[in-house]
Amino acid sequence: MPFLSTNGIRLSYQRFGQGEPVLLIMGSGAAGHVWTIHQTPALCQAGYETVIFDNRGIGASDAPPGKYSLADMVADTKGLIEALELGPCRIVGISMGAMIAQELAIESPHLVRSAVLLATRARSDAMRRALTAAERVMRDSGIRLPSRYEAVRTVLEMLSPATLNDDSAVASWLDIFELTGDSNTADGQAWVGHTADRREALRGITVPCRVIAFADDLICPPHLVAEVAEAIPGCDFLKIPDSGHLGNLERPEAVNTAIIEFLDKY
Repeated sequence: MPFLSTNGIRLSYQRFGQGEPVLLIMGSGAAGHVWTIHQTPALCQAGYETVIFDNRGIGASDAPPGKYSLADMVADTKGLIEALELGPCRIVGISMGAMIAQELAIESPHLVRSAVLLATRARSDAMRRALTAAERVMRDSGIRLPSRYEAVRTVLEMLSPATLNDDSAVASWLDIFELTGDSNTADGQAWVGHTADRREALRGITVPCRVIAFADDLICPPHLVAEVAEAIPGCDFLKIPDSGHLGNLERPEAVNTAIIEFLDKY
């Protein structure tokens, strides 16, 4: 796996396929290879080159100590785009990755050709603030819960009722999260997020954007996702049914179709 140095750290990245580049930015607590389960094969088949990378704090990239900020992640990603000479490029981001993409479109539009923002938001409401605060208290306490418990909590929090009510499907997801739970090294990423309402800043975005919500998302619920689409001039909005925060893994066909259809236009 190749590496590059930017913003004082080393990032691991991979490139697949041939064609115009699409940079995929992963969310908190997950390595870039998660994109390769469903999204990079579909994009490569559609004629694009895909570029994935591990954000700081996870996977093969450096994990500097301390609490990371959204500005840290944006600077890392900007440096990667510049180092690989990708810009202006199409960008697909999910959750934290979508928030990074939003900030890039605001601050560095010359690097962004168009953007698809999955499960994003511009602010936190009372429930999301409470959830974030509780997670940070847990991390600061140094307590590490058993992987089996974390798997159950993650499945309940991240997936849709359609999956939770399917015994075969939910058993597979529980196994996956229990097996991978101990590999999460992204403690610093837990501090990344919006500390202020970014809707006014989003109104300055000039590049084409599509915002996609997952109907049963508890982390970035559709009403907060829709606010992003409403703020960005000319942005369109889609909602994928029967999908939770991991909708790109739960409903990959619908998500891939929505991504590729938009990228083909822009």
